[in-house]
Order: sequence, then structure tokens, then C-alpha cells
Amino acid sequence: MKYWSNYFRQNGIGLGLFLLISVVLWVVVMIVLPQAYMLDFSFRANVPPPQWGTETHSYTLEHYRYLLYGSARSSDSFNYIDLGVFARTIGAAILVTLVDLCLCYPVAYYLAHVARGGWGRLMVMSLIIPFWVNEILRAFAFKVLFGSSGVINSSLMAIGLLDQPYDFIRENVALYSGLCYAYILLMIFPIYNAVESLDKNQIEAARDMGSPWWRIHWRIVLPHAKPGISSGCTMVFMLTAGALAAPQVLGGPSSLWFTQLIYKAFNNSANWARGSAYALVLLVACIIFVLLVMRIFKVRLGEIAR
Repeated sequence: MKYWSNYFRQNGIGLGLFLLISVVLWVVVMIVLPQAYMLDFSFRANVPPPQWGTETHSYTLEHYRYLLYGSARSSDSFNYIDLGVFARTIGAAILVTLVDLCLCYPVAYYLAHVARGGWGRLMVMSLIIPFWVNEILRAFAFKVLFGSSGVINSSLMAIGLLDQPYDFIRENVALYSGLCYAYILLMIFPIYNAVESLDKNQIEAARDMGSPWWRIHWRIVLPHAKPGISSGCTMVFMLTAGALAAPQVLGGPSSLWFTQLIYKAFNNSANWARGSAYALVLLVACIIFVLLVMRIFKVRLGEIAR
């Protein structure tokens, strides 16, 4: 009661009720109900829409069983195709997250403790302005950039490093590069916000005592930046694992993303129940990754959400 009395005292009755109702409606309508409906649908038999709610629309585990074992007519012991796509998607999302972390940590530290005045503002604008362009257009730009006659192949051939164009699309170099770039801001700014609040006197004191630069970062900067790092890692991983536009545009002929299987189940196969089951599996994988990140960095959920 004390919390709510302080809340309404600070915001007033009208504004306090408006904020409270807005948050509750947002959480229930935009998060809880869609996920609950998808959870229920994932355990339903795949029947035409006119039969939804009838006895034929019964509960079953066939869609989760299909992900593990495939069709009953298949001779394979497991559904190696879909499970392989799922494992490749999670592995690629982890790789993109690690690459973004390695690239963004130095940039975030430089922005927070080195860049000053106009130079710092110019760097921030240089990071933000390209993201005014739609994500799909940026994906197509990467396809042009890494194409057979694109800038990269032309430059490498011009300086003699390549005799013929390299197929960056087929080898998924373009896809991973596009995904790393697509969510780079979601890694930079959480780390920047965490590092900026670090007292610079601690760094100066460590330097005065002769501590090398790697030890300063390992013992001072990184422990302080753990909430920002964990926040950036979770956002980049979840958005990469759930990406659809970039894999559709930049993926090679043999590349398939798990979200593409979900999209095909909903739109091409009209199997909404299987698509819901696959989407739930991906959601659980993302939740497990968040819990692992919290465990590794020893942070609470509230610190990640700050």
C-alpha cells in the first residue's frame, strides 16, 4: 500500500490511473494474450479454420513430435533438416552476438571516455543516420555490396587479391555481415550507457599504479559494464534469432533460417499450429539464452532492463 500511495502522490490520481491502465493493457493485449493463444494453438491439431473449436481441433503433441522426429513416413530417426536449421540459427545468433560485442565494446568505451565535443557528436550521428534507412533496403544494399560485381569483389580483383569474384552470398558472409550491422546500435548504446557512468578517477588511479590497459578493462571497466553488456547481448541475440528480412534477402541457396520455417508454416503450408509450435520453441531458446547471460554476468533482470 505504501508503494501505491507514493505512486499516486507523485503522479496524481488521473495520470497515475492512465499510466497504470496503459501499461496493463499493453502487457495483456500485446504480450500475454498473443503468447497464450499461440501456446494453446501449438498443441492443437491442424484442421481447417471452419473446424476450429470443434472436436477435431483437439490437443496433440504432433507438432513438437514433428520437429524432433519428422514425418511418420520418413525413414530417418530424427528430423535432421528442421533440427539442423534450428541449431544453425541459434549458433549463428550466438556468433553475431559475440562479433557485435567485440566490435561495439571499444566503440562504446571510446564514445564514453575518449571522444569529446563535436567529435563525439559526429560519431554518434554517424552511427544513427544510416539506421534512418529501412532494414529491408539496408539488406538489399548489403546484397549489392557483396554481390559478384559489387564493390568488395571489384576492389579485391582490382588490387589482385582475387582472380574471379568470390561468392559471399553462398558462403553466408553477406548474411552474417548484414545481421551484425543491423543490430549494432542495440549493442553499442547499452554498453555506452553503462560505461559512461563509471568514475574516471578509478581508471586514472589504476594507471597511476602501473596497471596495464587490459587489466584496467578486466578489473574495472568490464565489471561496471556488465549490465550494459548483458542487455546488448540479449537484444542482439533475440533479434538475430528472430530475423526474417535479412535471411530472406541475404541468405544463400543452402541457407535456411528457423524463422523462415515458421513463416512457411503460417503462410505457405497454412499450418498455423506447427508454426506456433516452432515459434514457441524459438521463444524458449531465447529465454534460456537470457537466463544463461544473467548467470554468466551475474546480473539481475532489473539490471538488464535498465
